[in-house]
Amino acid sequence: MGKEAFKLVANNKKAYHDYFIEDKYEAGIELFGTEVKSVRMGKCSIKESFIRIEKGQVYIYGMHISPYEKGNIFNKDPLRVRRLLMHRTEIRRLDSKLAEKGLTLVPLQVYFKGSLVKVEVGLARGKKLYDKRQDTAKRDMKREVERDYKLKLK
Repeated sequence: MGKEAFKLVANNKKAYHDYFIEDKYEAGIELFGTEVKSVRMGKCSIKESFIRIEKGQVYIYGMHISPYEKGNIFNKDPLRVRRLLMHRTEIRRLDSKLAEKGLTLVPLQVYFKGSLVKVEVGLARGKKLYDKRQDTAKRDMKREVERDYKLKLK
């Protein structure tokens, strides 16, 4: 098989700020025709979304897909709950890990893999305020070092 096309549609930078990502999974997503067209145009947001496992199925809540302009009556609710498609064994494994205290599922990015829409799901542990402060401090230090290095080169 050749290399499949990978086109990023939506990224969730806030998830990396608020959580430690322990593991990543790829899931398909159940969409209707006009939703796929809207995602193809890049009209998708996962900033405020989260993922739950209910009755052996994985669902994504709060994912916003703007209605397709030419979709008229076929458009669905932009914030409706959508089912993620994963293998049953993977769902069971995730469910048992979620039983641990402090773990949650967050969407990290939405992308096209070939012609299919995929969602990267992260198994995450919430950061405390001091962890966020440490990350910000590290990022600032790194930025400062790079700035100093650029000034030395001139």
